[in-house]
Amino acid sequence: MTEALSSLAETFKNVGVARAYGPAVTVDGEELVPVALVSFGFGGGGASEAGSNIIDGGQENAAGGGGGGFVLPLGVYSRNAAGQVAFRPNTIALLACLAPLVCAVGYTVRGILRAQRR
Repeated sequence: MTEALSSLAETFKNVGVARAYGPAVTVDGEELVPVALVSFGFGGGGASEAGSNIIDGGQENAAGGGGGGFVLPLGVYSRNAAGQVAFRPNTIALLACLAPLVCAVGYTVRGILRAQRR
């Protein structure tokens, strides 16, 4: 089990940087470099203690593992023909990330206003 987790860790060692900035693409004379938020994780465990899972006087070993991740496109770095570089955010992803923050601020303001009325 330990070897499998070590192998996974070694395989995905540099995946974050490679996935966060994609390869440059030229569109209508502009060089675009996609930027994303990348997150992933893995875990595992096992039990092989004597008497932990005894079935019919024998010993049973148990092990398991899993993993997951996500990629959120944040926008692109663009370079125009004059050589100027600018970041252009992905407005849909920006709105999706801000929605929980706006909701939390709204609940906080509502709670403050209710507390002041009492």
